[in-house]
Amino acid sequence: MKLKKNYAKAVLLGLIFCSNAMTGQAQLMKAKEIYNKADSLRGELTPLRTCYDIQYYHLDVKVDIDNKFISGSNLFKFQAVERFNKLQFDLFDNLSVDKVQYRGKDIPFTREYNAVFVDFPHYIEKGKVDSFTVFYSGNPIQATRAPWDGGFDWKKDSNGKPWVATACQGLGASVWWPNKDHQSDEVESMLISVSVPNEVMNVSNGRLIKTEKLKDGFTKYHWKVNNPINNYNVALNIGDYSHFKETYQGEKGPLSVDYYVLKENAKKIDHLKKNANETLKAFEHWFGPYPFYEDGYKLVETAHLGMEHQSAVAYGNKYQNGYLGRDGSRTGWGLKWDFIVVHESGHEWFGNNITSKDLGDMWIHESFTNYSEALFIDFFYGKEASQAYVNGNRRGIQNDIPTQGPYHVNKEGSGDMYNKGGVMLNMIRTIIDDDEKWLKILRGLNEEFYHKTVDYDDIVSYINRESGMNLSKTFEQYVKTVNIPILEVIENDPGVFMVRWISEVKGFDMPVHIFDKDGKRMLIKPTDNFKVMRLEGLTSENFKADTFNYYIGTSVQ
Repeated sequence: MKLKKNYAKAVLLGLIFCSNAMTGQAQLMKAKEIYNKADSLRGELTPLRTCYDIQYYHLDVKVDIDNKFISGSNLFKFQAVERFNKLQFDLFDNLSVDKVQYRGKDIPFTREYNAVFVDFPHYIEKGKVDSFTVFYSGNPIQATRAPWDGGFDWKKDSNGKPWVATACQGLGASVWWPNKDHQSDEVESMLISVSVPNEVMNVSNGRLIKTEKLKDGFTKYHWKVNNPINNYNVALNIGDYSHFKETYQGEKGPLSVDYYVLKENAKKIDHLKKNANETLKAFEHWFGPYPFYEDGYKLVETAHLGMEHQSAVAYGNKYQNGYLGRDGSRTGWGLKWDFIVVHESGHEWFGNNITSKDLGDMWIHESFTNYSEALFIDFFYGKEASQAYVNGNRRGIQNDIPTQGPYHVNKEGSGDMYNKGGVMLNMIRTIIDDDEKWLKILRGLNEEFYHKTVDYDDIVSYINRESGMNLSKTFEQYVKTVNIPILEVIENDPGVFMVRWISEVKGFDMPVHIFDKDGKRMLIKPTDNFKVMRLEGLTSENFKADTFNYYIGTSVQ
C-alpha cells in the first residue's frame, strides 16, 4: 500500500516535471523562429562554402587610429573540394569590399547581408590549389564592452598613447577582416601584417618575423602563424609595450614565452611570469604538451579583460589574483591564482587546439576550460580543494536554456556552459572513479583531436570509448536540456528501496554515488524506471547521495 501511494506521488511529480520541460522546449522552439537569412548565411555550411578548403591567408591591414579606420587586403589561398565557379566569403556589410582580384584582374562579386559571393571567370577544378585577394576598407564596429560585444576596442593608456585591440568571438572575425568565417574550416597557416603609427607597436598571433619602417610615419609588423588557427582567434594588439622573454622547459622541449605589457606596468611582470609558468606546468600535466610550440606562447596586455587569442593570449586582469580580485566560488581557492591567465590559457587546449565546428558547440570550449580552473587547483592544492571550487561555482548556474546552442545559425547556448559544464565534467570524473583513467582521457582528447575541429558526438563518443562507460545520457541531460535530474528514492521495506531518475531524457541512466550505512561511497545505477535496490542498513532517514559532486536533485520518501 505504501508503495502504491508513493508511486502515485512519483508519477504526478514526473508529469509536472515533464510539463515544465515541454513548456521550456516550446519557448526554445519559439525563439528559433527569430533566426533570419543573415544568421543562416553566417552559420550554415552551404555548397558555396564547402566547395573550398582554406589553406593560407595573408592579412595585410593598416590601422588609422585617429579616424578609427582600417584598410588593406586579404589573400585567400584555397584548395577546391568540388568543381565550382562561385564561392562565399564573409565581411560585415558596414565595411566596403573595394575589389576582388583573381590572377591580377578584378572579378565580379555581390553582397547579401554580411556574405560576399565571388564569381570566377571559369570553373576551378576539384583538387586545384588557387587564390584570390580581397581589398577592403572602412570603420569597423566599435566594441562598447569588449570582449563580450565584439569588434575594435579603441582605448588609450594612462600616458595618452593609443591602446587598441580586437576581440570578436561569437560575433565573428568578419567584423573586421574578410575570411571564410566558419569555425569548421581553420586555415593551416597565415601571415598577419599590421601597419600602425611609429609611436606604438602591434602584437599578433604567432612569431614576429619582420618589421618595416614605412614612409608615412607607420611601421608594419609581420607575424607568421605556423599552426592551424580559427578565425576569431586572429587578433591585433596595438600599444606602447615593453617586451619580456623567457623559455619554459616543457614536455616537447624549450617553449618560447613572451610578455607584452604596457611600459607603465613593466615592474609588475613577475606576477605574470609566476602565473604563466604555473599554468603551463599544470596544464601540460593534465592535457598534454602545449599545442602550439611552433608559434610560442604569449601574454599581451589589453584594456579589455581577456580572450583566448591563440599564441597571443589577451590579458587585462590588472595583475591580481582571482577574477578582478574576486572568487566566484566563494571558497577562497579562486584567489590563489590569476583567473585570466589560467582560464584564457586553458583555451589553448580546449577552444584553440580542439575547436568546435559550429558555434552551437561552444560548450566544448567553455565547459572544459572552466573545469581546467579546478584542475589547476587540483595540481597545486589537491583534489578536495578542486572539488570544493567546482561545488562553489554552482551559485552561478542559471538553468535557463541548454548549454548547447542551435546549429547553423551562429548561435551559442546558455552561459551555463561555463559553470554547469565544469560541474558536469567533475561529475563524470566522479562516475569514472579512476583518476589515472581520467588523466588519460583528458590528455587523449588533445592527442586524438590535435589541431582539429569537432562536434558534440566526437567528444561524447571519445569519452564513452576511453572510459568504458556509456555516458551519452549524462551528456544529453546536462548539455541538451535545462533541468537537473531528480533521484527519487522510496523506502518500501527496511533496507529495500524503489529508486529511479526523473528526467526529460528518455532512458536516462546516470550512475551515482551514495553513502552506505558506514558512510562509505558506493555506486548505484538507477534508470528512469523504478528499480528495486537492497541497501542494507539504510532508511529513508539516513539515505544520502553524493550531492556535493553530483549536481542533482533528490526526493527521498
